[in-house]
Amino acid sequence: MLEAAIHTASPTLAFLQNIGPLEIVVILVVVLLLFGGKKLPELARGLGRGLRLFKEEVSGVSKQLQDDEPAKTDTPGPAKTDQKPPPPANNA
Repeated sequence: MLEAAIHTASPTLAFLQNIGPLEIVVILVVVLLLFGGKKLPELARGLGRGLRLFKEEVSGVSKQLQDDEPAKTDTPGPAKTDQKPPPPANNA
């Protein structure tokens, strides 16, 4: 029983381990029958555009996180100002 839990890390995707080439061909034939040959290029084009936009957004967010990261790790120091320090006091 413990072995079954170890082998299936994600129970929601466990069914993907048993899909073979025959099942993939059957799925593709069903998709072809449902949408027809003329609609498939449109669907593929739309899917490609969507994936490209998703990839651009993910890379933009990761770049933004990398740019923000060094600012968070800087050690706070004294604030830099353009003012000169006051002259030393004469204790004569």
